Amino acid sequence: MAYNHYILTCSGTACESNKGIELFTQLNAEAEKQDVKNQVQIVKTGCFGFCEKGPIVKVLPEDSFYVEVKPEDAKEIIAEQIVKGREVKRLLYNDGTVKKNALAVEDIQFYQKQFRVVLRNCGVIDPESIDEYIAREGYSGLEKVLFEWTQEQLIEEVKISGMRGRGGAGFPTWLKWDLARKASGDQKFVICNADEGDPGAYMDRSTIEGDPHSIIEGMITAGKAIGSNQGFVYIRAEYPLAIERLKIALVQARDYGLLGKNILGSGFDFDIEIRLGAGAFVCGEETALIKSVEGNRGMPVPKPPFPANKGLWQKPTIINNVETLANIPVITARGGAWLAKIGTEKSKGTKVFALTGKVKNSGLVEVPMGTTLREIVFEIGGGIKGGKKFKGVQTGGPSGGILTEKSLDIPIDFESLMANGSMMGSGGMIVMDEDDCVVDVSRFYMDFCVDESCGKCSPCRIGTTQILKILEKIAEGKGNEEDLEKLESIGNAMTRASLCMLGCTAANPTISTLKNFREEYLEHIHDKKCRSGKCKKLLSFTIDSPKCIGCGLCAKKCPANCITPQDAAKYPDKKRPPYAINLADCLKCGECLKACKFNAVIKG
Repeated sequence: MAYNHYILTCSGTACESNKGIELFTQLNAEAEKQDVKNQVQIVKTGCFGFCEKGPIVKVLPEDSFYVEVKPEDAKEIIAEQIVKGREVKRLLYNDGTVKKNALAVEDIQFYQKQFRVVLRNCGVIDPESIDEYIAREGYSGLEKVLFEWTQEQLIEEVKISGMRGRGGAGFPTWLKWDLARKASGDQKFVICNADEGDPGAYMDRSTIEGDPHSIIEGMITAGKAIGSNQGFVYIRAEYPLAIERLKIALVQARDYGLLGKNILGSGFDFDIEIRLGAGAFVCGEETALIKSVEGNRGMPVPKPPFPANKGLWQKPTIINNVETLANIPVITARGGAWLAKIGTEKSKGTKVFALTGKVKNSGLVEVPMGTTLREIVFEIGGGIKGGKKFKGVQTGGPSGGILTEKSLDIPIDFESLMANGSMMGSGGMIVMDEDDCVVDVSRFYMDFCVDESCGKCSPCRIGTTQILKILEKIAEGKGNEEDLEKLESIGNAMTRASLCMLGCTAANPTISTLKNFREEYLEHIHDKKCRSGKCKKLLSFTIDSPKCIGCGLCAKKCPANCITPQDAAKYPDKKRPPYAINLADCLKCGECLKACKFNAVIKG
């Protein structure tokens, strides 16, 4: 049935948690109530990427881009746009630079420098409709894979594309596949790593939620390349929406003859099962992930042998993450040379980042390799919130480093990030401003690594714990300069001796901040001061008596009841005596600072 209008509503996890489901339901109800059901189709899509402004609604063919839409706005959208043909101006995105009309989607700065390959269908199609996926080149490349190309030709096409694994290490995808193809074994396996353990990262979750069939097609293609008939998607149980949509897509693919025995009459068999993980960060490491899929505790094992030779149940196995597999259908449909035109000489294609932190426009971003950090943070991201000063950006999650202003103009690729003390990782990108403390940030990541370490090897088990203790000591103002040398020494030892990349990279945030922000560490040690006020043991609040008018608002807000008025006899010239803080009982919560309207509370 043809419709006059299509209303696309974001139904990713972030928007659904912000009344996105209610919005979708209300739009349908209003279309029914206003008798325009035959004129408009309302579709739930995946993430539009512009998470800062969600829930998002896009109306076609007008290309109206509505932001921060509430369920109660549904009535007006249907009445104005569908019934009367007029846009709802107040809901259109406007960055403040346009006086009359809001920006067209293509003019929105957040999208201008993006190039969507992995996220090509997110925010465009209904992720629960295989027909909509097929209508946008879906499974078209699989026809060549099944009926035209040999395994060698398929792997050569991936080699031409220059695709490198997007899980963090950047290993050439074609080489991993070729090693597994050549490995001897009566059974081989394909595993999709959808575990995604970095704090603040949600790239893989959003890709599956918005385009699950691209992962299925990528896995079938990988299976054909290495001679496997069985795949597994290893996904954390904390991703219920992604799991639900993946299950729906698997049923649809089987119904269409795209999974199971004799796919499309080609003689090739391949099927996929879902395995739920418990959210262990260490299971991002290949051998630990394999142990978990087998039903064992997720702990890494020494390599070699590599999984391509002996992996799942000691059979040849390839593991690719979600983003890697989502690129494969584009390579097979358009050719490897098409993707190779995008990016840099050694890092081809695009990279998806979860842009979060102190940036104005947080969200899901996909850019060509070679785009600079400055372009992402200050153009796509819109700069730092509240007019604050940029301090650094963390790439690569707990395994990466914190890059400073001097690194803003480096191209984002595997080699450049490594050369500057960080790494690509799976794609987390957390922006920090002047109010962030590098000691506190390093402590946060090390605390995370202590919890996530499997404990199998002593360099990681002991090293992470010792670094955390030293960082806590410095944050409490009890450190000394020898501690900085210890941090570097332990970190370097962990990098050389740990069993897996969790331990080998766990010290990166600490090492990079020691290199780039050493003066802050020294302030904590010598001056007993945290310039950002994040280390509470070094924080103090006092009241400036001359400025205090004795209103008592700070005392009312104090949860510890440690703010009391001073002796009125000492201040005969004041109508009301000033207040003072009993520092021994102070919780250092900062509520007094927030409450005071006269700048009488001093944070030191």
